[in-house]
Amino acid sequence: MTVFYCAACAATLTGDLVGLADVPEVGVDDVERDRDKKTGQARSTVPRGYFAIDREPWGAPFIAVGTSNRPARGTGRELLRTGTGGTVSAGRRDSIVVHPDDVLPRLEPFTSGDNWAGCCGPTGAHGPNLACGCGSRLATWAADCIGPNELHLDPVRTYAWHQDGPVERT
Repeated sequence: MTVFYCAACAATLTGDLVGLADVPEVGVDDVERDRDKKTGQARSTVPRGYFAIDREPWGAPFIAVGTSNRPARGTGRELLRTGTGGTVSAGRRDSIVVHPDDVLPRLEPFTSGDNWAGCCGPTGAHGPNLACGCGSRLATWAADCIGPNELHLDPVRTYAWHQDGPVERT
């Protein structure tokens, strides 16, 4: 079991979570089929009580890759940014993906500018939008109706403690 903490103040961010080998694959069709009819939000990529390390870049900033409005990867996990042309994430690698319900009671929305923008929930496309009680902006939640439902903990602003001691990052 692993617990995640705020690196700035050591506040507990999660309960005991079990690590997954990879972020679960989610296809575009799965995301659309599993959307909640009332909220428009997709089912969380990572099940409750688990976490996964996303080895790929995720979140802001983004870089241009072409002229279409279609995401480059097409996996259903992209952060869609309307009106920006084709972009891909140049954000941090190794973010920790958790179920939103495993951390949301402990985090507060950080709303600066449009980083919470979205009609059904936060898009996550404008950078960190959740903060620890100490003010450290350490998580990005994407849950709008145009994309995935994922909560990413920043790998620099958080740390993990496993029942056998600190978790080494590779």
